[in-house]
Amino acid sequence: MTDPLGPIVSSAHLADSALPALSEVEFALTMANHAFHRWIVRCMAAAGAQMSALEVLILHQVAHRDRPKSLADLCLVLNIEDTHLANYAIRKLAAQGLVRTGRKGKEKTVGITAEGAALCRRYATLREALLIPGAPRAEGDLSRLAALLRALSGSYDQAARAAAAR
Repeated sequence: MTDPLGPIVSSAHLADSALPALSEVEFALTMANHAFHRWIVRCMAAAGAQMSALEVLILHQVAHRDRPKSLADLCLVLNIEDTHLANYAIRKLAAQGLVRTGRKGKEKTVGITAEGAALCRRYATLREALLIPGAPRAEGDLSRLAALLRALSGSYDQAARAAAAR
């Protein structure tokens, strides 16, 4: 589906490349990223807790499958490069009684508390009521988009490594 006004980009100088559609994707990712972060922060506030987007993401990941996660695994799954940011978020979540920290050997682990699990359930209830009704119903398309975005993230990670090595 092409836009009759042409591609929607934020930087024409980046669209003037061998793959101009990638500039469209980058602009859409920028808008989606900011909208997503705004949504998760506001949904969590409505559920009863004030926290940053990173804290929300970490809390949900810690609650995932109700088993403790290592700091390294949390950073890997959420693609967090700076472990200090994750550590700080975990300390804030622990101070609120939403997660508990421990150790498995030399590794720091993080587990969900009953209060944290209850908060995640309130968030899920709000998400179901506020977000799901307005979301596109094309489940197959959404799954394909998610796979494409995961693949694209790998391309950006590889390009970032190449840029750092220059």
